[in-house]
Amino acid sequence: MYFHHIYDKTLAQASYLIGCQAKGEAIVIDAKRDIDTYLQIANENNLKITHIAETHIHADFLAGSRELAAVTGAKMYLSDEGGADWQYQFPHIGLKNGDVITVGNLTLKVIHTPGHTPESISFLLTDHPATDAPVMIFTGDFVFVGDIGRPDLLEKAAGIVGTQEKGAREMFHSVKNFSKLQDYIQVWPGHGAGSACGKSLGAVPNSTVGYEKIRNWAFQYEDDEEGFVEYLLDGQPEPPKYFAMMKQLNKVERPLLPDVPKHQKLSKDEFLKAYNSGVKVIDTRNKVDFAKGFIPNSINIQGNNSFSTWMGWLVDYSEPFILVAEDDQMEDLTRKLMRIGMDQMMGYIDAVENLGLDLETADVIDIEEFKTYLDREDIQIVDVRNQSEYKAAHIENAKNVFVGTIEDNLDKISREGQVVIHCQSGDRAAIAYSLLKKNGFENVKNYSGGMKEWLEKGNFVTQ
Repeated sequence: MYFHHIYDKTLAQASYLIGCQAKGEAIVIDAKRDIDTYLQIANENNLKITHIAETHIHADFLAGSRELAAVTGAKMYLSDEGGADWQYQFPHIGLKNGDVITVGNLTLKVIHTPGHTPESISFLLTDHPATDAPVMIFTGDFVFVGDIGRPDLLEKAAGIVGTQEKGAREMFHSVKNFSKLQDYIQVWPGHGAGSACGKSLGAVPNSTVGYEKIRNWAFQYEDDEEGFVEYLLDGQPEPPKYFAMMKQLNKVERPLLPDVPKHQKLSKDEFLKAYNSGVKVIDTRNKVDFAKGFIPNSINIQGNNSFSTWMGWLVDYSEPFILVAEDDQMEDLTRKLMRIGMDQMMGYIDAVENLGLDLETADVIDIEEFKTYLDREDIQIVDVRNQSEYKAAHIENAKNVFVGTIEDNLDKISREGQVVIHCQSGDRAAIAYSLLKKNGFENVKNYSGGMKEWLEKGNFVTQ
């Protein structure tokens, strides 16, 4: 058996290519959209991708199953569980609990594991030339290392009222069934630490059934369904806005993008024409460089591992946009955008100087200046971290306005008085600063050191 774990650290998302070397056949589970990765792996190992599967209708990334099927001719094997409202609306081979997929000398048994979503399935793999006992289970967003999938996304992200408690109770029973599997079976989940699909995912890529039964909180409740449901639903992070779009696009017919596109580098005149017509500008430079000089009304979303997540939070799929980025960044940034289906880029520029625009600078302050603004009635301190971080510990009298929803809550921030914002270590505050300036807030300062520096220097916090 050939096994390859493919991990996208930008979305903390795992996919898998598993092959039977004797027959030269392979299956890909939960493919990302830039599919050249799988084509290269298969080619280098003399394998043909003949099967493509998904564990569920994903909310956090745009699955590349259809692109991969279009290029390879492989069959798609997708869940037909969950009822009429949870069916994929394009041609596929439907899977039900107990079905078996055969890939050469390998078999993958389908286990219906509802909870995260009604149609969620897991794949129990047996490598028959080695043993007739199962060796691995691919759990998608069901069981993670140290955590389980959240059941509230359908309600919070997709707006389907009444689904989170039902999902939590289904998850309780799915976990009980999972615990009956042999302890030695390897667990390969769909996400790792950093994903918004759970609240306490482990950083290691895989585990075993036995280990999860000992260390995963979800297996400690035994017959306490009410306690399980309460704990599972409490303290889940805010789901990014783009999750609702992913749920839709992963379910219905959509345009395919089998290759990584190359975007146009705009001339000065091309850029200014678009900019003056109101096209959104996303500046991907480091927050320090952005602060030294930025295009008025541009948004600073750094091109790091969180780039696609914040783009999904802050850019609507109907909006065209232009990036500020270096030439050698563009392939990486394009892949990150592809993975969430954000295909409406008009092009990019590689510098903000020489455009004939008066650049602005950010008002970034240090901790000593920040302290002078505390306990003053004429100053508003705004913590732009998420709600669970704020509840865990925050600076006294700071108001919590999460950066991901800040444009929906501008009425909570003073336009007349002085505003001082901060986050954990500066990245989200840089985004928030640019958003506030874009929306006409003039009296804004950014304490970039944030809670990280505040705590490191032994300052008091409120819990």
